[in-house]
Order: sequence, then C-alpha cells, then structure tokens
Amino acid sequence: MKRINILLATALLSGMLIGGCKKDSGTDPVAPVGEGTVSGVINTNTTLTKDKVWTLSGYVYVTNNVTLTIEPGTKIISKRDKAGVLVITRGSKIMAKGTAASPIVFTSGESNPAPGDLGGVVVAGSATGNGNHAQMEGVSDTNYNQFGGTNDADNSGALQYIRIEYAGKSVNPNDEVNGLSMYGVGNGTTVDHIQVTRGLDDAFEFFGGSFNAKYLVAYNCADDDFDFDDGYHGNLQYLISFKDPAFTDTKTGGDVSNNLEWDNNGSGKPYTAIPNTHARISNLTAIGPNNVSSTVLNNYGYGARFRRGAQFEIVNSVFLGSQLASFSIESAESATAFINGTSVFKNNVIQSVAANGAFSLGSDVTASGLTIAQMQTLATGVTVLTTAADAKLTDGFNVAVPKLMPLTGSTLLAGASFAGNFTTANGFDTTVAFKGALGTTDWTTGWTVWGK
Repeated sequence: MKRINILLATALLSGMLIGGCKKDSGTDPVAPVGEGTVSGVINTNTTLTKDKVWTLSGYVYVTNNVTLTIEPGTKIISKRDKAGVLVITRGSKIMAKGTAASPIVFTSGESNPAPGDLGGVVVAGSATGNGNHAQMEGVSDTNYNQFGGTNDADNSGALQYIRIEYAGKSVNPNDEVNGLSMYGVGNGTTVDHIQVTRGLDDAFEFFGGSFNAKYLVAYNCADDDFDFDDGYHGNLQYLISFKDPAFTDTKTGGDVSNNLEWDNNGSGKPYTAIPNTHARISNLTAIGPNNVSSTVLNNYGYGARFRRGAQFEIVNSVFLGSQLASFSIESAESATAFINGTSVFKNNVIQSVAANGAFSLGSDVTASGLTIAQMQTLATGVTVLTTAADAKLTDGFNVAVPKLMPLTGSTLLAGASFAGNFTTANGFDTTVAFKGALGTTDWTTGWTVWGK
C-alpha cells in the first residue's frame, strides 16, 4: 500500500520520496518550499499540497473509491524518462479545484520541455457508454483500465482552473494517452476552466459519459483538439481550439488533425450503437492553420468531422482557417441524423481555405442521399466567410499569443440563438449575444498561459 498524507513542510509518508525545491512560475503567491514524488497506487484519501512541487512518476492509480485532493496553486511535474499518467479509476474521485489566481498546473519538469514529457490526466466513471472501447486507451494494466456503467449522474469529483502542458504518451499504434481523457464520467462531475497545451496527441478526448463542461482551451496540440467517442452525450459551452500550423503528430492510414472529431463506433462494431455520441456545443471558436505560411503541414484536416454514426448539435460557433472543410459528414448514419433533424449545425460562422469549399461529404454518405446542396440548406443560419479576416478577430492567427476577442464592429458580437436543446435547464447561458467563445470579456485572463 502507498499513501500520500501531507502536512505543510513535512516529510512524505509511506514510501513517497522528497527532493529539492522548485519554484512555480508566478501562478501562486506562495512559493513551494519542498518537493515530493507521487508514484504507484494511491488507495487512501490523499492531498497534494501547494507548498511542494510534486513529480508524477510513471502511472499513478487512484483506487479503492478514495479521493485525491489537489490544492489550488499546486504544481505537478513529469520527467521525460518516466512520463507521469494520473489515472482516477472508476469509483474514486479527484478534487482539483484551482482558481483563476492559483490554477493547478501539470507540466514538464525538463529544462527544455517537449510534448510527451507528461503522460496526461485520465478520469474514469460509471456513466453510460456504448462499448466501443473495452478498456481505456494507453492504460494497459487490466486492474485499473475499466470504465463506464449505468449511472449518468455519477460523480468523479471536480476539475477546475487546471493547465495540462506537454502531455501525450503513445503506448501502441492508436493507443495513446491524451492531455485530458474522460471515460464514462457522469454529470455529477464538475469540469470547467481547463487548458491543454502542446500535447502530443488529442487535447481532450471523451469516451462515453454524460458530464457537462465549460471554458475549455486546446492550444497548439498535435492531433484532434476535441475528440468524442463511445457515446459521449454531454453539453459544452465556451470552447477554444487553436492549431499551430507547424505541429501535428505522425499520421497513418489517411488520418488528419482536426479541431473536432466525432465517432460513435468503429472497429467492426455497428455505427448505430447507443447511447450515440451526441454532444451539444455552443460558443466554440476553432482556429485552423489558414495557410498562414509555408510551414503548414499536409496532414491538417477539418474544422468539424463527423464519422462512424456520430450525431451532433453545434450552434453559435466559429470555424476559421480550416485546411479542409469546416463541416464534414462522413457516414450515412451521421448524414441521416442530419437530414431528419436529430443532428444540428446552425447559426455558425465558418471559413475554409479548402479548394472544394467549407462543406464536404465522405464517400460513405451516398446511401443517405445527402448532397452538398442539401447540407448547405439544412445548416440554417450559417454564414460562410470569404476570408478569415472577415470575422474581425483581434489577432486570431497569432500562434504565440492568440487574441480571439472580436473587434468592435464584428458581426460575431451579436446574433446568438439558444433555441431547442440549448436552454438553461441543459446548462447553457442563454443570455449571451455573441457567437464564438469570447464576446466582450476575456475569460482566459489570469489562468491560461500562451507562447508554448
């Protein structure tokens, strides 16, 4: 048994190690005064305190229905040779409630940080999914890699005001750890204000589950920024997806890096499996490479890509600079859901640099009868811009410091609509007028970090 039971400026108990002092980079007014290492299995209630810099070493499993608490302002680092993966197993909880002034930071402990120095953060719950994955990706230990159940109200704790930097761990081909992976997490869980930066794989990937989230930022990550699978069916608002034109992961089999990628089922399983992957999103800003320089890599893809039977509802959102189409449907089942109104793409602003335009259909859509012309008609209230500059963002393609606030006179500052499922009862703020993630107030101020 390993237990971390920490008191201010004391030694670690039960097999944890103590090292020298490291100082946080200005996010916490109280500088850490010690160091600790977290490894192995945690099976008693444990707190990581902000007075120490903690090294996450290898896979760390929170088990036995216990709670891991992380204080605001705590810094958790990972070394390249033992990339840390924090796994909150099904039934256990994480209470990581940072603040805007004192966010919780997971980051590299290397002097020259690089993607993959940190494995990532994984949370498993007991909410419903459709069985597409039999176990967690990137977690090979069968004692700890199960997820999902029958309780959509399941509570895995709270994740608030957190930065996850330089994450990503490839265990096998198509078997990776992302920045933040959520497996069957229920809607009793609180998730808001999270930034994933310079990840080697996806920024956020949600496998089944029903939790809702707000204020999520994916910045300069290599693969998909928001990837939904296995019947994820939560509600999301205020999302930022920003792509570095010169950074993608290694691609095989025709895969590409997208702002959004949705799948329902695959690997020979029926695309119609339920619950269906069916997230609702309002107020997303997705920034693609936009051919801003000769450094744009060939494997950049779509703004929003819907495959393998996935359903979707996206409103009041902005897609700019997609290398391929802003809006792509790639299975007959997904197309049928769009035709019959189960899926919705409305009241959005889109722009693509693709030669064939902002809308596209995959070859597997043929059986549904959906055409590009019909797709454009069904996407009611959608504005297609000629250039990204027409959106009038402050400095929307600045890789070092993205400035995504609309300028005075931008059409994005008005016109939001919250009809249908986008109500306060479903967790949406129906009083906002703006389209995209930001209006006249920058909610990223103070807790996010750019330029990495």
